[in-house]
Amino acid sequence: MVETTKIAIFRGKGIRKTIYRNEWWFSVIDVVETLTGTDRPRKYWNDLKKKLIKEGYIEVSEKIGQLKLEAPDGKLRETDCANTETVFRIIQTIPSPKAEPFKRWLARVGYERVQEIEDPELATKRTRALYKAKGYSDDWIEKRMRGIQVREQLTNEWKNREVGRDREYAILTAEISKATFGMTPSQYKKFKNLKRENLRDHMTDLELIFSMLGEASTTEIASNKNTQGFLQNKTAAQQGGNVAGNARKELERKSGKRVSTKQNYLTQPQSQKSLKE
Repeated sequence: MVETTKIAIFRGKGIRKTIYRNEWWFSVIDVVETLTGTDRPRKYWNDLKKKLIKEGYIEVSEKIGQLKLEAPDGKLRETDCANTETVFRIIQTIPSPKAEPFKRWLARVGYERVQEIEDPELATKRTRALYKAKGYSDDWIEKRMRGIQVREQLTNEWKNREVGRDREYAILTAEISKATFGMTPSQYKKFKNLKRENLRDHMTDLELIFSMLGEASTTEIASNKNTQGFLQNKTAAQQGGNVAGNARKELERKSGKRVSTKQNYLTQPQSQKSLKE
């Protein structure tokens, strides 16, 4: 299964990569552009493929896979990709002074994935350790980590449903938040007196729970209704947020206390606070 498109940086140049068959696969077009500096990397690669086949390197061409990567317009498009080993073979055919440093960079980037394959929880462990070092409680960390997973499931759902990237994600996220808490994320940050800080890193247990409920509900609705495109997913976001918003209002009615709190993790030492109003 192909996972999320990532961007690796070599000397200021972005190279798209994705996980396929448990290893990194890289956009060949991006590699070619980075090594050659050509403004027509697709033509360069097409010509190079023909040359490789003509010279008997047909196995290189056979190891190229068409994987969906995010294009500059935010759409997922099929792109020629290759794993680390095949990219090494391609690099050898391209005369470039950047070839050797690029090989070292590629080996390091590939090894990062090897580490994660050997220990799939490595990235999670690092995140947990970071929150622990900042003084967050174990219970809070568990909810925060689960929230990260729920969020990733939602963004993956959006990718599969032809939703554009950052700008449209931000709009849909704001719709969920507004329906869940009565505030967009920017309004919520102002409510908590935050600036550039991550809002969810300053939420209480209940705030995290209702955030998860809104996003998980949106994912479920989008999946079951097979929503496509921005407008249909905007409706799903509003509906998913309303599920969480109605649950929040019911809890507030019965408990007599608001779920949203102005308190954050900036106001006092972590070990001394309960995050309760």
